[in-house]
Amino acid sequence: MHAHRWRLDGHVALITGGSWGIGLATARELMALGAQVLLVARDGDRLAEVVIELSDEFPDVDCATFAADLSRSEERAALFDWVDDRCQGLSLLINNAGTNSPQLAPDYDEAEWRAIMELNLAVPFELCRAAYPLLKQHAQSAIVNVGSVSGLTHVRTGAAYGMSKAALHQLTRNLACEWAKDGIRVNSVAPWYIRTRRTSPVLSDADYYDEVVARTPSGRIGEPEEVAAAIAFLCLPAANYITGECIAVDGGFLHFGF
Repeated sequence: MHAHRWRLDGHVALITGGSWGIGLATARELMALGAQVLLVARDGDRLAEVVIELSDEFPDVDCATFAADLSRSEERAALFDWVDDRCQGLSLLINNAGTNSPQLAPDYDEAEWRAIMELNLAVPFELCRAAYPLLKQHAQSAIVNVGSVSGLTHVRTGAAYGMSKAALHQLTRNLACEWAKDGIRVNSVAPWYIRTRRTSPVLSDADYYDEVVARTPSGRIGEPEEVAAAIAFLCLPAANYITGECIAVDGGFLHFGF
């Protein structure tokens, strides 16, 4: 048994959107596997609560937080200055932060759809580029981008969200090929409906909820921990020959025909 292949001891993971939902579940998953985590989100007060929770759960693993609006280039620069100042390196990057405003395509004003593209696509691209010098210094680095089934097929999330996630999946493939020589693996996950704060308003509509479940072979909504498990697997040394891939965490949704 090569137990180390299923552990992340010695790794440092930067997780965006780390204060709630999939990001927080991913922090727990990676810390349970031995990784130190650096959580980034806009709400500093919430991050302070999270670091207390996680430190209580995992007293032997380091957890640190940084409050930033990642859509601002100066705050991204400050984030990586902070990472550098910690002198612990970086081996894992989880691009989880995102946003949406579902509308019909003609109804968006330009600022609305550009804001979606900025946070869902431009920010992960810039974070990957900023992290690259650090990631290539580690023997087993990995990036996991949190995409969506909406980047692979039509769902009712609006064109702007769908095209941002489709582009994020393509970025995953491009960087996987470009950076393989540097020992950096790049993969993505594509969740369907997951039970989070963001999805709770739409899923509170009983008719819509029933329709979603009816289109999901597993017959239920997914949990953040199930996405986190897929992300963690893609970070593990055991997944060292997997790059450029997208794992759908969707209860079979993408494969369900008529």
